[in-house]
Parts: sequence; C-alpha cells; structure tokens
Amino acid sequence: MRLELGEILIKDVQFGDVSKVENGTLFINRDEIVSLVMENEYIKSCKVDLAKPGEETRITPVKDVIEPRVKVDGPGAIFPGVINKVTTVGSGRTHVLKGAAVVTCGKIVGFQEGIIDMSGPGADFTPFSKTNNVCLVIEPAEGINQYDYEAAARMAGLRVATLIGELGRTVTPDVVHTYETKPLFEQAAQYPELPKVGYVYMLQTQGLLHDTYVYGVDAKKIVPTILYPTEVMDGAILSGNCVSACDKNTTYHHLNNPIIKHLYAEHGKSINFMGVIITNENVYLADKERSSNWTAKFTKFLGLDGAIVSQEGFGNPDTDLIMNCKKIEAEGVKTVIVTDEYAGRDGSSQSLADADPSANAVVTGGNANETIELPPMKKIIGMLDYTDKIAGGFDGSLRPDGSIVAEIQVITGATNELGFNKLTARMY
Repeated sequence: MRLELGEILIKDVQFGDVSKVENGTLFINRDEIVSLVMENEYIKSCKVDLAKPGEETRITPVKDVIEPRVKVDGPGAIFPGVINKVTTVGSGRTHVLKGAAVVTCGKIVGFQEGIIDMSGPGADFTPFSKTNNVCLVIEPAEGINQYDYEAAARMAGLRVATLIGELGRTVTPDVVHTYETKPLFEQAAQYPELPKVGYVYMLQTQGLLHDTYVYGVDAKKIVPTILYPTEVMDGAILSGNCVSACDKNTTYHHLNNPIIKHLYAEHGKSINFMGVIITNENVYLADKERSSNWTAKFTKFLGLDGAIVSQEGFGNPDTDLIMNCKKIEAEGVKTVIVTDEYAGRDGSSQSLADADPSANAVVTGGNANETIELPPMKKIIGMLDYTDKIAGGFDGSLRPDGSIVAEIQVITGATNELGFNKLTARMY
C-alpha cells in the first residue's frame, strides 16, 4: 500500500461565522459544532472552547484527542467502521490539519482521565500543549451509565474531527509525505540485504472502559492479525479507553504513531520494515497465552529478524508484554520492548509487574509516579472538582489556589509508551 499524507499546517484557531481553513488559520463555527454534537440523545449539553499554545489554560478531564483528517483520494474514508463504511484504508491520499486537534473533556467517566496544560511546567510533559485545540466540554444526559457516556463522548469527538477535517479537502498541503509497504514477498525481496523488522502493536483491550477499536471492532474480540502500517496512519485504529492519562494512546497517538514513522524513516537504509502485527491485552490467562502464541507465530511467519513491541497501560498488561517478548525471542527474533514505569515516587520500586531475562532491550517512557506541581491557570476548560480522585491524584492534590500537586500520571501523554513524549531513562 502507498499512502500520501498531505499536511496543512495550522498555526492558529479562531471562532468565525464560517468554518474554513485560510492562510494557516482554522476558523470554527461554534454553533455548527454544538448542533452536530447535540444530535446524540445521551448528551445534555456541549460547550465549545479553544485552547492555544502558550495560554494560561488547563483542559481537564481529558478523554480523547483526535487529529482532523480527510480522505481525498483512494478507497475508503477516515475512521472506517465507525464514522464511515468498513472499507480498507491505507492507500491513496489523505489531508491532515497538522497542528490542530479536537479534545473531548467534561464530567468524569472513569478515574483514569487527564490534564493538558497549555503553558507552565505541565506543558512540557504533553504534546497537546503544542496543538491548537478545539475542546468539547460534554455533559451527559441524566441517568445514563458510564459506558453510554463514554461512547457518546467518543463519537462526538470523531464526528467533530471528521467535520473539521473536511475543511482541508480542497486546500493545497504545505508538505506531502509518502509511505509505502509492498505485499509480503515483494517487500522481502526489495531489500534482501537488510534485516527484516516488524512492529508488534499491543492494544489496550481489558474492558470496563479499557477498549480500542480496529475498523470499528472492539479489539478484545480479535485474535492477532497483520496490518499495513499505512492503515494505522489512515484511521483504522481508534481509542476508546480510560486508562491512566500518562500512557493512554489517544486516537491522535494512533494516527501519528512515532514507532511506525521512525521505522519508515529507516526503511531501505538500515532495515526492511515488513509491517505491523496488532495484538490485544487480555484479562484471563488463557487469552493471554493465545494472543502471545499467535503474535510469536506471526513474527516467524513474516520471516522477521527483529521486532519492536509496545504496550499500552501498566500492571496487568505487563504480563502480556513479557509473554510476547519471551515467545518472540524463542522464535529467534530479537526484540526491543517499549513501555513506561511505575517505580514509586522515589524511583526505587520494581518498574514492571513482570520480567524475564529475554527482555534485555528496553525503551522506557519514564516513571509515571514522579510528582509535579502544576501552578494555577487563569482559564479552566472543563472542571477541577474531581482532581483528587483521578489516577495520579490524591487527597489534597487540588490546592485552594487552584494549583495541583500530583504524579505525572495525571498528564495526558506524559509517559506515552509509543515514545510520543520527552521522558526516558538510562541504565548505568
């Protein structure tokens, strides 16, 4: 598959009478967005606000972040199986409003939701302090359960991102990037002298608001399978979970997976990038065994010499991560695992809930238990009254002046396990 991503650079976002993209500015008609969101009977109200880099603004509690995109050529459409028909994506041309994002937030669904600060020390820990954010503050209808509310908020974000992405259909991109992965035998023959490397992409699928969707299917219902990397870039994988904010893969993360981009950057130079194996993170031991067996089988089937394995979440998924690692290594395929750590606030506790000698090449996104003080902000998009309850917060986290003392676990993307962050560690 060959995919062109045309990036339209967004430098500012403003409200306007007409929604459009003009000279690098995204103009948003607030009423149009509210009207679209309010079509869902599970939503009581929706407030639209804007957050720009450098402002003294705090967005919270954050549920998902989505990059607006539109398919302009080739089969399928953005977010297949959810917003559009189930047609295979990953080829043709897609336009991206690069520098813009849709952020869903509002009344808390589960305790694992996050904070985005647009300035101050917290801004250094999240990539979304650098994006021009269209924020949807969503209030659920009375009496609905948290699962219906999560689905309503998720769909609101995707529908608004699709609406905004459509504004880029006829805009000439500032830059176009091309990515291509050939069918298996052709790809293997293209660079026979280079090591064949694949990517094992672990998706959060533990249920109870811990879900990820592949072409609209809850990934806990799948067995591991193979995707072209360009399918991921074209919206085949969507977030639907409320795991800890620091290592949640938002929909934005899936669309911009840096592991995939870096493997493409080395493709034809130091490696032959063969493709992506997606697998799930399960609750029951039998399911963990099945998925890790299949994952290891696929690495051998693809003839890989090496594999990068990333996880999402911590604790229980650490077992899936280590199972994948040791079984892939047993097939003679070298692995590098990408994770983060929960090593205690002083960094002296065991970092992962599981371990194995075969996991001897590890990239870490940092220690989520590290504490930080976030100063008060002039503007709050959302609400602060839940701050002491979210993962990483504690009794007294929210101070009377509006400042927050908490673990960096509360910050959306702080220790992201795709490496979409600034933190890591080095062994001495």
